[in-house]
Amino acid sequence: MTITHASFVTVPVADQDRALRFYTDVLGFEVTADLDTPQGRWLQVAPEGAQTVFTLSGAGMGGFTPGETRGIMLVTTDVDADCSRLAAAGVGVEGPDDLPWGRMAAFRDPDGNGLMLLTEKEGF
Repeated sequence: MTITHASFVTVPVADQDRALRFYTDVLGFEVTADLDTPQGRWLQVAPEGAQTVFTLSGAGMGGFTPGETRGIMLVTTDVDADCSRLAAAGVGVEGPDDLPWGRMAAFRDPDGNGLMLLTEKEGF
């Protein structure tokens, strides 16, 4: 096998503009692609410098259901500060909690897709 990384993760959303505001304004992601295609709008965002991007998939782009994505782990250097920023933006946050592999919290985007924040424990 010669796989080097994941290209993108599909995040199904009901309203791409609302999702774009959340991922850029609240999470601080950058737009990496915003194109009109015959199937619909191809919209991708990512944290600065990331190899893997998030495709905010709207209607007509693969038959995905908004809110069904779970388990997207976002690594951060300061989970507590990021949780405070999310709460200040009106986002419900569970945690953060100390776990053997680090300090972790969970939250949802406006469509209900589940994301997690993790500050990794040294040595993991």
